[in-house]
Amino acid sequence: MKRTFLLALLPLTLAACGGGGIEGLKTFEYQGGDHRAGSLVYAENPPAGGPHNPIWQNCGVYDQPLYNEYAVHSLEHGAVWITYRPDLGAEGIAALKTLVDGRPYTLLSPYEGLPAPVVASAWNAQVQVQSPTDGRLKAFLDKYEQGPTAPERGAACSGGYGSTR
Repeated sequence: MKRTFLLALLPLTLAACGGGGIEGLKTFEYQGGDHRAGSLVYAENPPAGGPHNPIWQNCGVYDQPLYNEYAVHSLEHGAVWITYRPDLGAEGIAALKTLVDGRPYTLLSPYEGLPAPVVASAWNAQVQVQSPTDGRLKAFLDKYEQGPTAPERGAACSGGYGSTR
């Protein structure tokens, strides 16, 4: 009886532990602490790390595009930046607002020229999705908001720059 019980639990345990990756996840290898003034050029669109302004972007929901240089500093602090194409539509934007609601280390903003309708970026990680309801967005938030790739995890995500472009 004991053996049957253990065998019955084994598939459940394996199913719960398996497949922990996020399909389509791209990773990078940026070092933190490279503070620079002025406009910067980034390899990714939107950026997922690299040099950035000495001031961070206040975490929150924005209805206008953000400066990359401030947002990247927030990523260094452990924020996740969810960007969406400006033509996403009210229903999609509402779904993204619900997704980030109550999460103190997130940025949400429109972004021109995205390679997909929605892109989630963290320090050294990024995923592109076709729908604001794609489950990979929540998985990305769960893994990277205040996650281990952030060089200054836990540093402020308020008291910085609070405007938009």
